[in-house]
Amino acid sequence: MTLPLRTATRYVTPLREGGSMPAVVEADDDGLYVLKFRGAGQGPKALVAELICGGLAKALDLPMPDLALMELDADLARTEGDPEIQDLIKASAGLNLAMDYLPGAVNFDPVAEQPDADLASRIVWFDAFISNVDRTARNTNLLMWHRRLYLIDHGAALYFHHGWDGDASGAGKPFPLIRDHVLLRWASRVAEVDAELVSRLSDDVIARIVSEIPDAWLQGPDTFGDPATQRAAYVTYLTQRVARREAFVQEAMRARA
Repeated sequence: MTLPLRTATRYVTPLREGGSMPAVVEADDDGLYVLKFRGAGQGPKALVAELICGGLAKALDLPMPDLALMELDADLARTEGDPEIQDLIKASAGLNLAMDYLPGAVNFDPVAEQPDADLASRIVWFDAFISNVDRTARNTNLLMWHRRLYLIDHGAALYFHHGWDGDASGAGKPFPLIRDHVLLRWASRVAEVDAELVSRLSDDVIARIVSEIPDAWLQGPDTFGDPATQRAAYVTYLTQRVARREAFVQEAMRARA
């Protein structure tokens, strides 16, 4: 995974459904993107989680909009009348994260839609792996676009890294909150998909994904060491979580049972 670098040229509209108030923006390639702001309430750690989890999802061949790094100029705030949006743009000047905008996509409805067992199992496995607290019936973070399911919004995953000192000893912990996963009822093949998913997550693949985290997102009061030290800690945690995955796999199977 090598993320393209884009520059935001126009702020189009806010997406107020999200707590961090992402926005649709136009970029220098004339494409539309959903921009996640570094200056939002969750801070750059949310962007780190988005980048890592998005890269892992792509490595696992899970359906997800393409990601890009996005340069944002504080001057874009001058054309916005909303002071909250102005402040958000100014606080996020520099490098942010964006994903392709899917025009016409609708939120996944677990009553109207029934994903197949294989895809549901893969997504449940993935969310248990990344400790994603945000794929519930109340907040599915799933879209339907051209009759296909898409994963979005992973800023709340990897929650262990808030206030983290780099300790990877918790990598083998189960993820009990998987019991609330919106797709759990259809995830009957978690054990069967496990080996194939793990085969896609080699140490080299994980290291390449983590290497793309910009230095600017690894600085500030909620960090430890220099950016290289932090990247190494993420790689250690994720590779150990793969190696010690039995706990979260078994937890998911028990939750469904």
